[in-house]
Amino acid sequence: MASLSSKSGELQFDAATGLAPAIIQDADTGQVLMLGYVNQEAWAKTRQEGRVTFFSRSKNRLWTKGETSGNFLQVVSHHVDCDADTVLIRVLPAGPTCHRGTTSCFVQPQEAAVPAAPIGFLASLERLISERKQFPERAPASYTVSLFKKGIPKIAQKVGEEAVETVIDAVAGHRDTLTGEVADLLYHLLVLLAASEVTLAEVIAVLQERHRLPNTRHLTEE
Repeated sequence: MASLSSKSGELQFDAATGLAPAIIQDADTGQVLMLGYVNQEAWAKTRQEGRVTFFSRSKNRLWTKGETSGNFLQVVSHHVDCDADTVLIRVLPAGPTCHRGTTSCFVQPQEAAVPAAPIGFLASLERLISERKQFPERAPASYTVSLFKKGIPKIAQKVGEEAVETVIDAVAGHRDTLTGEVADLLYHLLVLLAASEVTLAEVIAVLQERHRLPNTRHLTEE
């Protein structure tokens, strides 16, 4: 078998076909997007350019995902499995991955959407909010777009209002309405983060660091 170095070891290519399967996963949501195949040249190109390139068995050539549609797959990380014959590539997709227009090739247009894991959904929502900020012309009537136009002071005010309403419902024991208030609070927090150019990943990184350091003042009980 041929081999090429990766962060997790040497990726081995099948002796007969010269290919290795590549599983593509959304780095934010964890959703599996598609399965493709890479040969040594495609694997080298993927790592060099930071965009996923496959070897198309039907076209018998290298194929960079998005070369026609513009829906490129930006590489975040890659991980070779324990047998070194399959690679998991975590990506940030620029648009729908499937040629049918769906996010994943494993979900067809006529099927009900697969529910995202909670943190995965927050990541998807963050991505949508970011798109509203970058391309307001795509949804000019969007509430999110209107918030960005008003600026950080107004967004921060909304966060404060939703926080107060959340506290009121929690103290009063209004569980039936608390979930809605928390949802409003989380949404406006994500908008505030985007307006402040802070990502959810950065916030989670702080939480993870505090978890690794349980004696920090933020977590130590009095």
